[in-house]
Amino acid sequence: MSRIKTRFDQLRAENRAAFIPFVMAGDPDTETSLELLKKLPGAGADLIELGVAFTDPMADGPSVAAAGLRALESGQTLRKTLDMVRSFRTQDDETPIILMGYYNPFYAYGPQQFVADAKAAGVDGLIIVDLPPEEDEELCLPARAAGLDFIRLATPTTDDARLPSVVKNTSGFVYYVSVAGITGKAAGEKAIVEDALNRIRAASGLPAAVGFGIKTAEKAKEFAGFADAVVVGSALVDEFAKALEARPGEADNAINAVLTLASDISGAIRAARK
Repeated sequence: MSRIKTRFDQLRAENRAAFIPFVMAGDPDTETSLELLKKLPGAGADLIELGVAFTDPMADGPSVAAAGLRALESGQTLRKTLDMVRSFRTQDDETPIILMGYYNPFYAYGPQQFVADAKAAGVDGLIIVDLPPEEDEELCLPARAAGLDFIRLATPTTDDARLPSVVKNTSGFVYYVSVAGITGKAAGEKAIVEDALNRIRAASGLPAAVGFGIKTAEKAKEFAGFADAVVVGSALVDEFAKALEARPGEADNAINAVLTLASDISGAIRAARK
């Protein structure tokens, strides 16, 4: 049984949603982002999305795109990102890690070699934003064959005719994008999101996560009342960048700022169904 399924089974037994923070690998450098990664479970992260930096991130808003550029400027690569996961696994063998990015770096690495190295490093799942179901043979099917979950995005424009194709080879969970747009925009309306998650669960038989635009603990709590997981990215990335800018060179201060916000969000999510 995969770490992702194990974690969602545990959370279902506890009757609460998962908190999934997103952080960019290599922002502002590998060492600092690795330290933050290792401390996120202690701040309440149930699963972690680790961003793979890319020069043309079409779905990313300004905050996440800037984080990716900082990572690339520091020399971050996909191989270094796998090394980060490998280091994380020396102290944590339970928290699932999902790599989120765009296909180009994975293609350049070599899909078959990548899935073998990712599995060996301790990666649990992949979210590849720009690989549609029609291209499943590129990476989705090799990943599934290697034991990695391949997590697909569904959006407000994914209608009932399209949804079966989206979830066909998906595993782990389905990630619902609450807004039709880039990361960091305002989150979708509660009733619309709840209806979409119900449709996704019925079509896939998998947990349904919601993300994009969830910036506050209050909004995370609202969605955690009915979602299986809540993903928060831009708010954490913004907090990190703000702290780094305010006190340059003081990485511990920036890490603690992110952990404080993550703890607040995690606490709100945990309280949502009480």
